[in-house]
Amino acid sequence: MTEKEGDFQIRSKLWIEDAEGNVVFGLGRYRILEAIDRLGSLHAAAKDLHMSYRAVWCRVRASEERLGKPLVTRQGRGSALTPLALRLMKQFRRIQSVVEKESDDIYDDLMSNHLS
Repeated sequence: MTEKEGDFQIRSKLWIEDAEGNVVFGLGRYRILEAIDRLGSLHAAAKDLHMSYRAVWCRVRASEERLGKPLVTRQGRGSALTPLALRLMKQFRRIQSVVEKESDDIYDDLMSNHLS
């Protein structure tokens, strides 16, 4: 069997939407918040993620509006995450881990034998 044969993996993308189908939280928002938390500012997060400041700010603001609660606060000349943002990140990691594990198990059970 060549390296390519039988070397398949299942992938899924997880995000949370509001009733109108607008993204509230997902991996992109998670990465933005993680960068803000790690670097202490939206500007630094935007640069680290190779995004414009406006793109980062708009995504954070859109999520805050859809949630009706702040995710980022000003802290001196920088920014900090709110306790809600930290909880969302923690719970999103947990959900994503469960979904990946379940997807892998289902794939192994139902599909892997058919692709080898």
